[in-house]
Amino acid sequence: MNLDILNTEIQKYIDANLKSDIASLLLKGVPFNDIEAKTIIEQVEAKKRCEKKLPTWFNTDDIYYPNKLNIEQTSSEITATYKANLVSGESLIDLTGGFGIDAYYFSKQIDSVVHCEVDTELSSIVKHNYQALNASNIRCKNESGIDVLKQLDQPFDCIYIDPSRRDDSKKKVFLLSDCTPNIKTFQNLFLKYAKGVMIKTSPLLDLSATRSDLNHVKEIHVVAVNNEVKELLWLLERDYEGDVTIKSVNLQKDKIHNFEFNFENEVIADVKYSEPLNYLYEPNSAILKAGAFNSISEQLMLNKLHKHSHLYTSDALIDFPGRRFQIKKTLSFKKKVFAKEKISKANVTTRNFPISVSDIRKKLKIKDGGSTYLFFTTNLNDEKVILVCSKL
Repeated sequence: MNLDILNTEIQKYIDANLKSDIASLLLKGVPFNDIEAKTIIEQVEAKKRCEKKLPTWFNTDDIYYPNKLNIEQTSSEITATYKANLVSGESLIDLTGGFGIDAYYFSKQIDSVVHCEVDTELSSIVKHNYQALNASNIRCKNESGIDVLKQLDQPFDCIYIDPSRRDDSKKKVFLLSDCTPNIKTFQNLFLKYAKGVMIKTSPLLDLSATRSDLNHVKEIHVVAVNNEVKELLWLLERDYEGDVTIKSVNLQKDKIHNFEFNFENEVIADVKYSEPLNYLYEPNSAILKAGAFNSISEQLMLNKLHKHSHLYTSDALIDFPGRRFQIKKTLSFKKKVFAKEKISKANVTTRNFPISVSDIRKKLKIKDGGSTYLFFTTNLNDEKVILVCSKL
């Protein structure tokens, strides 16, 4: 960590080149002799990545940025804020602190936070940035979180851990047993020191399989931002043995869509099926990842089009955690039938359909875009149909 980076003139240079081409900057060089050009360019590149993901850091003076990989791996402010609202109490330890975004937001809810990071330079960067951010209730430990937990040998209200999803060769992994530290190995240790444990994992994990790897799971949160699933949160509670609640959330700029269910009810949910009615509903990505295919039908009193289509319909329009459409026509999937509609441009989606979107576009000569939405799917009679819709 070279604090000369925070020199006023260098900071002005970084800010002036946030929209510049990185390769061109490297070729051109920088107008400073005391610091290697690559070091300054890395700050430009890292800060540029933070503008939307980490606006608080981006807009705060004297922030020092780590390499771009650390920025890629860190939580966004919007997801960190969501996680912070799930914790309470006086003390929390973040065992895998990274760039410290989550710990910073936890510190707004918790009196005392410990941030653990094994990388010496990253730990120093985080400690410096917390001072710039006036986060005085966070202690930074440049050690393994597991070691710190054992050394402190004290109870915490909550333990948070986001295990590294990179192996020794820096390749991406996502299974719990392949991450560092191995959650399956240490989960009992975590529950020894804290009644509540929050684990952040890859959105690629299978919920049912991972649930069987963990003890005392109380809640699973599937967190999406603008309809893209970003992370899974596993909330463990010491001695908890009840049903697991799954909470799906889609965080958007102007609204938040929540939907809640549990595995047990999903299996026995009362689902009704019908032909397409007046309105069509497509669940957001968090609900689809959570697997609430039957629960959403039962809770919102919607009919499904087919067991495997995961599209829903109703006569009356309702509020819905996903996209809503008005159905204009239902067509059989036949080239001659579709040709009569003279639709040359449309947004195409497939659900439980044997042909890909690109092949459909070629076959039916449909350009992308416009205000018409076409859903190619299977109905309750196992017939292939096209739903011609307008978005609401």
